[in-house]
Amino acid sequence: MRTAQGTAKNPARRSPVVTVLLTVLTTLLGLLAFGGLAPAQAAAQARPAAAATGLHISGGRLLEGNGSDFVMRGVNHAHAWYPGETQSLADIKATGANTVRVVLSDGFRWSENSPADVAAVIAQCKANRLICVLEVHDTTGYGEDSAAGTLDHAADYWIGLKDVLAGQEDYVVINIGNEPWGNTDPAGWTAPTTAAIQKLRAAGFAHTIMVDAPNWEQDWQGVMRDNAQAVYDADATGNLIFSIHMYSVYNTAEKVTDYLNAFVDAGLPLVIGEFGGPADQYGDPDEDTMMATAEQLGLGYIAWSWSGNTDPVPDLTIGFDPTRLSSWGERVFHGADGIARTSREATVYGGAAEHDTEAPTAPGTPTAAAVTDTSATLGWPAATDNVAVTGYDVVRVSGDTETAVASTTTASVTVSGLDSGTAYTFAVYARDAAGNRSARSATVVFTTDEGGTTPGAGCSVGYRVVGEWPGGFQGEITVRNTGTTAIDGWTLGFAFTDGQTVTNMWGGVPTRTGGSVSVTPASYTSTIAAGGSVTIGFTGARNGTNTAPASFTLSGAPCASSAA
Repeated sequence: MRTAQGTAKNPARRSPVVTVLLTVLTTLLGLLAFGGLAPAQAAAQARPAAAATGLHISGGRLLEGNGSDFVMRGVNHAHAWYPGETQSLADIKATGANTVRVVLSDGFRWSENSPADVAAVIAQCKANRLICVLEVHDTTGYGEDSAAGTLDHAADYWIGLKDVLAGQEDYVVINIGNEPWGNTDPAGWTAPTTAAIQKLRAAGFAHTIMVDAPNWEQDWQGVMRDNAQAVYDADATGNLIFSIHMYSVYNTAEKVTDYLNAFVDAGLPLVIGEFGGPADQYGDPDEDTMMATAEQLGLGYIAWSWSGNTDPVPDLTIGFDPTRLSSWGERVFHGADGIARTSREATVYGGAAEHDTEAPTAPGTPTAAAVTDTSATLGWPAATDNVAVTGYDVVRVSGDTETAVASTTTASVTVSGLDSGTAYTFAVYARDAAGNRSARSATVVFTTDEGGTTPGAGCSVGYRVVGEWPGGFQGEITVRNTGTTAIDGWTLGFAFTDGQTVTNMWGGVPTRTGGSVSVTPASYTSTIAAGGSVTIGFTGARNGTNTAPASFTLSGAPCASSAA
């Protein structure tokens, strides 16, 4: 949704002119009905790829070299701006993902990723059994963003990497350029896209090539959709896949399903190369429909993004830490139609050609050690699987309710942000690369130590609305410790009176009961130093009036009100 360099990926976040036009465009988008590609065009897709070398397109589907269907279930990773975060690929694999889309730079806008660096990225993808989609990000918003590079420049970069990419057709997809056209004259996208494809083919590339759409890749004017057949036919190999990025333009189920079905009905290959779920001031993407429809139609999706965004809302993890999933990360990895449940490892890495339907055995009974007032270390006997156990999901159990608290690739994890003097019940699931999940382990019950301070007169809470838009808003809550002793572990309570709901939160984990909201801290906001404060941000939904909460409690005691 946003790049690590602060470049917004919403089509309206580009210039004052675009901002002024946003209201008009939003109205038009609400009326826009994406049309289908002509059904007769589907017959043209029956031709197989000219050379089935490695990953290739046939019958409108992405296949592996052995003919097995491959459906991407992956994560975007901002390697160009965080080249030192090499552990991220292993962490992404541990979520069950089978694909990583890697941000690179051709040197036009950011520091060029060298051939040696790209070779190392490919090696890391292969070592972690991930299909590697490599993309040049410098093209983002060409024609509207004056800093953006051309697809032709990106094609030259790929040609300069030919020695690195040769022989990697089983493992690498080349995404020529990210979001290579803005909202200015989007019809201009077709010719340079076609030319870049043909330039790579003339240079001898046999890889699957991925192309992004105009309108900052959201194609809300349908240029890629309407010209997809002609662009596809211009690639003599037939080894071409289209990519759509779905953000706030796709805020209804109808818009999502109409667009995806248009390509499927025409027999043209498509992947959701980026998508976001958290709402922003431009709208609320319908990620549930995106993921459900992709699963129904057998289309790939790649979520934005692992970590490192300037605006942390679309971070799947906090600070590149796989044990600190955001609510967006929990949705993508563990929610309905999410990666853990639907991803299948590529057969080139030993994944089953047919769906692996055998779940791992249940992990052994967990034990709790190193229990403090706010944390505990859980360990358990490892599960087994007919292929391999790829990770474990730790849940808190409360009656018939489970709450995901951590994911790990090892048979232990430290859970933090707990309340002092409180009884907790935890259990563990195992999962494999095919997304199969084990039966739940037996539970472990323990009580945290007494500790910390009792807030009340020693706390104050500030609340403010950062911004509002039709149907939604962004809020910020600042919790201050006005006492003389640190607060270690807390629960914040408040109530909305106008039917507002929290849709996404960072810095805390919300639980709603009617209009009441209870927030427990993230690991990095759990401790509030004497005289210090922590800030919780969130996006919410509203139906009209947006009255601020009248009062707040901290661990059950009232707090004074203050400016946020």
